[in-house]
Amino acid sequence: MKRPPDFIGMVSSSWPGKIKNIQMKVHFIAIGGSVMHQLALALHKKGYQVTGSDDEIFEPAHSNLQKEGLLPKAIGWHPEKITADLDAVILGMHAKQDNPELIRARELGLKIYSFPEYIYQESQDKTRVVVGGSHGKTTTTAMIMHTLRKAGKDFDYLVGARLEGFDQSVQVTHAPIIVCEGDEYPASVIEKRPKFHFLFPHIAILTGIAWDHINVFPTFDFYLEQFTIFINKIEPGGLLIYNETDDVLKKLVTQNKRKDIRYQPYSVPFHTIAKGKTILTIEDQTSELQVFGNHNLLNLHAAWYVCRDLGMNAVTFVKAISSFTGAAKRLELLARNEHTTVYRDFAHAPSKVKATMDAVKQQFPDRTLIAVLELHTYSSLNEQFMTEYKGAMDPADKAAVFYSRHALELKRMPELPAEKVIAGFGKKGLQVVNDKEKLMQWLQEQNYKNACLLLMSSGNYDGADMLTFAKQITG
Repeated sequence: MKRPPDFIGMVSSSWPGKIKNIQMKVHFIAIGGSVMHQLALALHKKGYQVTGSDDEIFEPAHSNLQKEGLLPKAIGWHPEKITADLDAVILGMHAKQDNPELIRARELGLKIYSFPEYIYQESQDKTRVVVGGSHGKTTTTAMIMHTLRKAGKDFDYLVGARLEGFDQSVQVTHAPIIVCEGDEYPASVIEKRPKFHFLFPHIAILTGIAWDHINVFPTFDFYLEQFTIFINKIEPGGLLIYNETDDVLKKLVTQNKRKDIRYQPYSVPFHTIAKGKTILTIEDQTSELQVFGNHNLLNLHAAWYVCRDLGMNAVTFVKAISSFTGAAKRLELLARNEHTTVYRDFAHAPSKVKATMDAVKQQFPDRTLIAVLELHTYSSLNEQFMTEYKGAMDPADKAAVFYSRHALELKRMPELPAEKVIAGFGKKGLQVVNDKEKLMQWLQEQNYKNACLLLMSSGNYDGADMLTFAKQITG
């Protein structure tokens, strides 16, 4: 089984990071990234000598780096920072091919890593758990982290969001386990392969496959191929935990069976719903959950099989997962009163939108479901992609799709005609709105008595204050 190159364009000697008493010298090109700066903080806490550069650093990265003394003294790229004594240069997605620091690092023959390549180097002696799939990665990873922490297990992690109870989204220590959210997006500007191809799991999860990132994966077959490659990256003797309710994924796994790894399919675990509460049962252990919906139950079941393989029993798992409240912006409760509940969710891809809508409808079948979806990603603003949303908003009693012309301009995309959106979604009575004031007007006109409001977006509704509105209708 091939391993990722120790660094780009050269043959490496042994990895110095395995020698515990050496203080590594590491430089970050584009240290201000949301995950990059978290890795910088983690390595700083591990005792490494960390430097970095960037041409823009926003909050919260700015304050986080400043607090630890890692904020660059001057914004911009400074090739003089790239010196021959650096043990590693970590290249962020924000950096371009002609970056002067990258050019200098190549001239010096330094070890240049994308983020996931470096994580692998730091975790060669660990049990690696990698959560892949088109949806549910963050929540599933968060569930595993939550239960391991509750059980007192020592572990490292990288996850795509800040989670309650964890100070950072990346931790790299000498722990025996690392839990990683495995992104299929390219690793760096000079390493176009997906990030999750570089992590070589001992325990892998695939949550499902739904075509996304069409700017990177222009055809569905090409997108599928990335998951086949991921399956082939699992360490011999490892375990693949996969969602057997996803027909595309189930077929992919069946067609790419390996004799040297174990397989564990999963589906929605046994549960009941009563008065807006979900009760879970695993191996005769029962508890009320703080989260709900089939997609959360599927994620939970996958997390259980990971924890079981790491030695946890059902008693410990069920008790721990009962206190899990969800990852940020994943069916996050914004406000509620006795007859109105407001949730926000990161959903933007068609499968995520439908799963989130179904979850709320199943949990509150007697309430009116009012749903707003903001189209914000490259894929979701693409006219040719609209048909992928067919039926996604059907569970809503009242539905609106919002996208700002500003977002189209920033992405240098052509105008998206409202009639194409309506035709793509195929939802009777769907409102299409381009102006945030008109969106707020539409929201104000709705009746929230015995209703759920679901706000779905990976953006910010062009600056509309949804939190204040949620509190107004529930106050």
